[in-house]
Amino acid sequence: MQEWRACPDRVVLEKHASVFEQANLFGQFLVSFRFSWRLGVLAANLMNITFIGGGNMASAMIGGLLDAGFCRKEELRAVEINSEARAKLKQKYGIACFARAHEAWAARDDDIIVFAVKPQQMQEAARNSGLAANANLIVSIAAGIALASLSRWLGGHRHLIRAMPNTPALIGEGVTGLYALPDVTENEKKNAEAILSAVGPTVWISDQDQMDAVTAVSGSGPAYVFYFIEAVEEAAKQLGLPLKTAHKLALQTFTGAVKLALTSAEPVTVLRERVTSKGGTTERALASMEADRVKDAIVRAVKAAAERSRELGDELGKD
Repeated sequence: MQEWRACPDRVVLEKHASVFEQANLFGQFLVSFRFSWRLGVLAANLMNITFIGGGNMASAMIGGLLDAGFCRKEELRAVEINSEARAKLKQKYGIACFARAHEAWAARDDDIIVFAVKPQQMQEAARNSGLAANANLIVSIAAGIALASLSRWLGGHRHLIRAMPNTPALIGEGVTGLYALPDVTENEKKNAEAILSAVGPTVWISDQDQMDAVTAVSGSGPAYVFYFIEAVEEAAKQLGLPLKTAHKLALQTFTGAVKLALTSAEPVTVLRERVTSKGGTTERALASMEADRVKDAIVRAVKAAAERSRELGDELGKD
């Protein structure tokens, strides 16, 4: 037995086992540390969140918060006037749901409030919320609604953050632009960022006027991508490919190209040039697009979306 223990291979294995054990323990520590840090972002103060509006975006955020371990279901509430949507939220997530805002305030009037209603419903929802001035951090995800309007509807509330997520948030792959009024504290900003990061990355905007650009670029952006995919699929079908084949080729091409852009240190212009061989098929296709001024058309479209966002803010911001 002693000779077997002295075997060089055994010594190496024991040393490796020790290293592996230490690495495993360190890995467990890192996982625990990362999980604790993520929780700590939200739990600097014991934080509860109430969603006013329980539609698809609110549901995605609630699911993301629970899946990421940011919150327990007891810390989340939703106010939703539609009984069917309210029952769906309660069944899916096990959170407390209310038909009217005032039903939720008695127990937790210091909640972080997320307004997740349609822009056309925001004024009524805000005026009927029963929120006391500046008692809550309020995050609005209603497109086009300026914080000056929301503050007025809330009786002068100033702890307000405007957020613009997009529909890929429904699968945890969204991106959200955020803007905060000067009265919002750094801790409140961190809490808002943590809430929205449950459905994807976030970016802070320093000028609220730029939120119209965010709405045009990323808020409406998924529709542009779907539109281009539709066009490529149509071309594939006209070239004789079966519908399923066209769909698969188009989707995977977009998925792969985006992943390549995300992981590459090169700008997308360089990546495009690397696909474009002189005298080749790609060069011919891009020349056709340039002749039709496709890039200019896309730029005009995004600018038109930004202008419409400004118009909606003016229209919906009136009392």
